[in-house]
Amino acid sequence: MKIGIIGSGIVGQTLGAAFLQEGHEVMLGSRTPEKEEVQQWQSKNAKGQTGTFDATAQFGELLILSVGGGAALSAVELAGIPNFSGKTVIDTTNPIASAPPEDGVLKFFTDINGSLMEKIQQLIPEANVVKAFNSVGGPLMYKPQLSGGTPTMFICGNSTTAKQTVTDILTDFGWETADMGVAAAARAIEPLCILWCIPGFLHNDWSHAFKVLKP
Repeated sequence: MKIGIIGSGIVGQTLGAAFLQEGHEVMLGSRTPEKEEVQQWQSKNAKGQTGTFDATAQFGELLILSVGGGAALSAVELAGIPNFSGKTVIDTTNPIASAPPEDGVLKFFTDINGSLMEKIQQLIPEANVVKAFNSVGGPLMYKPQLSGGTPTMFICGNSTTAKQTVTDILTDFGWETADMGVAAAARAIEPLCILWCIPGFLHNDWSHAFKVLKP
């Protein structure tokens, strides 16, 4: 597939390199594609392309939103809402507030009865948004090697077909998938970011992931 990644931070760069490893075409999108870290990524990933948000959204058959949560809606608008129509969109974002964590606990700008993913889906109603990759750090997103076995990625979204596409990607990336249902389930999935980050902030331990155990 042609993969368009809207956001050029560590998550976007990690996923972009991973999709290239899996044989896909990739464009890494940035507000300023000429900035140094974007050019460094391209120099390390010769088959990858870079572009503006708009060009990236046009390029991708499947799109990944990997900007900071506070910039998610504006990034979608910059990318051009019509460019999302009919496409699967992997939403990796978390609604992290600008305030610093307290006792290792991040603050969100949403409440428990709403999620950032739902706001994104409302903004691009013709797209099929799937929540994924929000509950683990960048270094573990692709082929994680953990002593506890294959970790679990929680996903949700309103399209069964889009979720199957994302499940197949997760399998290729070394994950098992737990489908939590429709977009409203992001109200539970997004706060997993808070839980995942606590050991990191308190003990500088970022090498872990969640796992669902079944009989």
